[in-house]
Amino acid sequence: MIPVHGFAGARVGVLGLGRSGLATARALAAGGATPVVWDDSPEGRAKAEAEGFTPEDLRRDNVLTGLACVVTSPGIPHLYPAPHPVLLRAMQLGVPVDNDIGLFFRSLGQQDWSNFDTAPRVVAVTGSNGKSTTTALIAHILAETGREVQMAGNIGRGVLDIDPPGDGGIVVLELSSYQTDLARALTPDVAVFTNLSPDHLDRHHGMGGYFAAKRRLFAEGGPDRAIVGVDETEGWFLADQLAMGPQDDRVIRVSSGQKLETFGWSVFARKGFLSEWRKGRQIASADLREIAGLPGAHNHQNAAAAWAATRALGLGPRDIEAALHSFAGLPHRSQLIRTLNGVRFVNDSKATNTDSAAQALRAFPRIRWIAGGMGKDGGIASLQADMGNVLKAYLIGHSARDFALQIPGTAQEICETMDRAVARAAAEAEPGDVILLAPAAASFDQYPNFEKRGEHFAALVAALPEA
Repeated sequence: MIPVHGFAGARVGVLGLGRSGLATARALAAGGATPVVWDDSPEGRAKAEAEGFTPEDLRRDNVLTGLACVVTSPGIPHLYPAPHPVLLRAMQLGVPVDNDIGLFFRSLGQQDWSNFDTAPRVVAVTGSNGKSTTTALIAHILAETGREVQMAGNIGRGVLDIDPPGDGGIVVLELSSYQTDLARALTPDVAVFTNLSPDHLDRHHGMGGYFAAKRRLFAEGGPDRAIVGVDETEGWFLADQLAMGPQDDRVIRVSSGQKLETFGWSVFARKGFLSEWRKGRQIASADLREIAGLPGAHNHQNAAAAWAATRALGLGPRDIEAALHSFAGLPHRSQLIRTLNGVRFVNDSKATNTDSAAQALRAFPRIRWIAGGMGKDGGIASLQADMGNVLKAYLIGHSARDFALQIPGTAQEICETMDRAVARAAAEAEPGDVILLAPAAASFDQYPNFEKRGEHFAALVAALPEA
């Protein structure tokens, strides 16, 4: 646990008592504060009571006015589309609002750091797509090369729930826009921006607000090294804002598809080969084509970002390349579940938007595509240009019929349920085909989350009989 500093003897509100909220309450108590906890649901309050915390209704002014701060969970809106009433009232009363990420950065440093040979460092990863894989890949490379590493944030453990890092320890954080938007302290040593595509637009009031939330990771504290994906205009803008000129190697530009040979430091992947360039010459390269855990150009962008981050931390190219080959990939993200009778079954249940689904559709040949669920604004019409490898679509969930109308030129079948989609795709598949779950939709019509959806797909695939 990371005890929270700066609130000893004070009452601090905690709004939302899920994983991060309860971890925050524990860390505040460990730092000498009195957590004042509240959740709108009786179930959340019951969990807090089971841990010995006494909920107090933060909707009451006489409770709010006595607080030094209110710490909110990332899923609770603080601005758009409308702030939670507790947060709005806290702001009207002048009570500072923060989240666990802000508390983490203000509390990470410990007194014994002065005795360390190497101070602990923090790598923070944000972006629209690929941030989970990039975060896990950085942590994997560090672990494989013998570094002390912990992974937390939007993946793994809550940031305040980890152990204080030791001498030379490294913390790798995945941070969503919900987390970076509100945190009052953001001071990573290395910050990574993977890419940007439309998502969470209601929460950020459009693309401008969404990008501004991501940009705060680089603007608030100023990381020693910034790794910036430049495959979108926003990436070029961010890199230009951070660098003093093209040779400023504090900014490492990364890309999947573009040559970046003229900058002070860059890492890019093209046609399956990764290249690292510094000051006009190539200094390292790696062949990514046979790395099973990183299929497709989108994963090659993730590899380039992870390569840049671990190089910035001082690792050597050959050690990084060896670690890439042992990376198994993340569950529910281009995860190979099984090969049966020459047919590969791939679980990309985390592809909950069209941009993620497009990346998956580009990564494999001869696809039998399982898609659908709770569709998002715009549906899947934008995927028409990425359907060239799709042999047939097997559509499930609430949006199945809407999706069918949006891909009229593609062979398709309304299956409604995952059970039928897997059975039908497996029955029609031939050797060399890939049965790909990449829903391009949320899961909430049939599953509590994308993990449960992916687990159901995997269980159905595991149960298929050998020919």
